[in-house]
Parts: sequence; C-alpha cells; structure tokens
Amino acid sequence: MAKEAIASSSKKQAAPAKVVCIPRDQHPISRNDISEHALKVLYRLHKAGFDAYLVGGCVRDLLLGVQPKDFDVVTNATPEQIKQLFRNCRLIGRRFRLAHIVYGRDVIEVATFRGHHSDEHEDDNKLSRKNDEGMLLRDNVYGSIEEDAQRRDFTLNALYYNIADFAIYDFVGGMADLEAGNLKLIGEPEARYREDPVRMIRAVRFATKLGLRIEESCRKPIPKLAHLLDDIPAARLFEEFLKMFLNQKAQANFEVMNELGLMAPLFPVLKTPLKDPQSIEYRMVLQAFIDTDLRLAQNKSVNPGYLFAALLWYPMVARADEIMQEASLSEFDAYQIASADIVGLQARSIALPKRFSLPMRDIWLLQLRLQQTSPRKSIRLLSHPKFRAGYDFLLLRGRVENDPQLRELGEFWTQLQADHPDATAVAPTQAKRRTGAPRRRTRRRKPSQ
Repeated sequence: MAKEAIASSSKKQAAPAKVVCIPRDQHPISRNDISEHALKVLYRLHKAGFDAYLVGGCVRDLLLGVQPKDFDVVTNATPEQIKQLFRNCRLIGRRFRLAHIVYGRDVIEVATFRGHHSDEHEDDNKLSRKNDEGMLLRDNVYGSIEEDAQRRDFTLNALYYNIADFAIYDFVGGMADLEAGNLKLIGEPEARYREDPVRMIRAVRFATKLGLRIEESCRKPIPKLAHLLDDIPAARLFEEFLKMFLNQKAQANFEVMNELGLMAPLFPVLKTPLKDPQSIEYRMVLQAFIDTDLRLAQNKSVNPGYLFAALLWYPMVARADEIMQEASLSEFDAYQIASADIVGLQARSIALPKRFSLPMRDIWLLQLRLQQTSPRKSIRLLSHPKFRAGYDFLLLRGRVENDPQLRELGEFWTQLQADHPDATAVAPTQAKRRTGAPRRRTRRRKPSQ
C-alpha cells in the first residue's frame, strides 16, 4: 500500500509545474526586512554565477507581515561548491546534506535544489534510501528549482524570493492557498506523510500559528498514520515538542493534536486518559497548556521541565502507588523509583535532556516536602533552588483537583513567602565557585633507581 501511494505521488510530482512570477512591485517583501547575513549569502552566490533564493517559512512569514526567526537559502550550487565560496561554512547532515554559513550566533542554512527520486536513485544508497514504510532515510538527490518546489512539504512553504530580480516565484499555487487560508500538502498526502511523519505535527503547528484550515485531503489520513511517529528519533520529537508547545498556541495545538491522535505516540502513558476530557490527566494537561499560553503572553519564561512535570505527574503517582503496594517502601523512595521509571519510559518517544528531567523530578519530590509545615523545616525549604517551581506546581494541582487540602496548603506557602521574603532569595551555593583557573595537581617524581 505504501509503495503504491509513493509511486502515485511520484507520477503526480513529475507533472510539469506552472510557474507564477510575482514581480517586486506586486509583493510586500523588502530587503530591509531580510537578515543582513542572509543577504550576504544570497549576493555572494549570485555574483559567483549561481541561482540564489530565499525559500520556505521566511518568505511565507514576510508575506504575512511576520518577522522570521530564520532565513533559509536554496541554490543550484552543490554543498561542496558552497563550501568553496564561504570560509565560514560547515557541511552537516547525512539524510539531507546542508551547508551552514556561520556568522557568530547567526546561522544561514543553504540547501541545494532537491530532485525527484527515480528507481536508479533509490538503488544507490549514497544518494537516497527509504524504509519499508516509505520514510526517507537518505536524500541527496539534486535537481532543478521546479523539482525542488515539488519536493517541499506544503504549498505555502514553496515560495521562492529571487535575489536576482527581487521577484517571488510560485510553482505549486502557494500564493493562492495563502490568500485563501488553506494549508495544503504538495503531492499525495499519505505518501508525503510516510516520507516524513513529522509533517503531520507541522501541519497542526502551521495551521494554528497562521490561522489556516488544514485541507480535508491532508487532514483525513493523519489519525491512521499517527503511529508512524514511533519511528522518529526521540531527540527530533523533543525539538518538535518545543516548537509546538512553547509558544502562545499551546492549548490550540494540544486540542488539535489530541483530536487527530498525535498526542498518543508522543506520550504513550497518556494514551487512554487523553481520550476522556473528564479525566484528571486530561484536565491537568489542558490546564498546563493554558497556563503556558498565559505566561508567554505576559513575556514570562516557560521551562520544559515544568511542563513535562505537569504532563507526566499522574502517571508517575500511579506508578509510585504500584511500587508501594509491591514493596515496603516509603512514599519518598517510591516517588524516586517511579520518577526514574516514567522518565525512562517517556524517553523512548521524546528524549528529555537531563537539564530538564532532573528539575522535573525535583518538582515531583517537592510535592512531598511541601506537605511539611513545621516552622523550622518550612522556612528552610524556601531557599530550595526549585522551591518556586514546586510551589507553582502545588497551586496548579490545587486548581486541577479542586482539593480543599491542597488549596489550604498552597495558602500556607503563599503566606509564608510573604512573611519571609528574604528566605526565598536564590539559594546559597554549597561551595564557593573558583573564579580562577583550576589548580593543577602535580605528581611527585619517583626517585631514580
């Protein structure tokens, strides 16, 4: 089935593209809105005799009046030719060979035009390769700009800004879809999702971010293909999680993702509870994303560790209860073991770096320590480095569970902070940091025999 769909898609992609050229005086993009470093890359490629275009999200966002975060360049120069032009270039990627032009912290990504896959290419493991599900494992097939446009995911991401004449080139009807508010895949949707299952997540993110409608033909295959996300590297899904939920559309993204069955592959431990909007797990997840949107709207930061603590709290508590029933352990010890179990289980789908998983576990364990209200211990706890996060999490639980005892406990800690404002300052370090270079330890020489 997958191979038939891919073959069908290839036939559609092979159809000649009808290019629409929008001249400079008919679109709003100005060079003043383009990164200085991106312009340098475009002009150097152009002066060297190569084609050079801005492409993708940056063109889309500029047309919508949004300042892009990144500027991507596409050209007919090969990665090796690009490297010869730029001393500050490094080539990366195995699946997609890309050139990164580095200007301090600013990185301009330059790609060579992608070409169509042929039987000859698919037999050559150095150029391209797919697995049995149709997912691309390697893709270094180069082609023309027309082929490159057909190889992109959504029509609104296949708009090209040409530095040679400052015009926009549209090969797949992206401008018309953008104006109509439609999010449409290029080619046969199921085959394109199988090539890269992350496109299902991106479809949701683009739709909510830009206020677009996912075309029905693109929306319909998603629930039955959601399981393909199981084959995506956990580290990549962590990056997609950050893009999806650390923005002001977290609630909307969650609701659409859950409706389409995309949350289950990301959070297997929540697969059943998220089917019931009345479950405590669903209410916690929803409230966490509502709070995320609110904090970001107020220009406050959001820590992924805190967000994961909210998403995985009830699965962790359930696992801790199982451990206490199976072994004679204290609640604190059971929480520690359950925390490690849940983190390990979650890491199979989304890899959570230790800089976030360790604070998450601190937040969970603080829920036990915050039950202690003796004056001496409670005042000392105010100086804990993760106290504020644990306190906020306690208030979140009180709102979600509507538990009078939790609310009363939250009020106690709120009042204690008001009574001891100095105690909530940054916790003192365990030991003074050395400001100089570390002292070198010298070995004693053995006396000569």
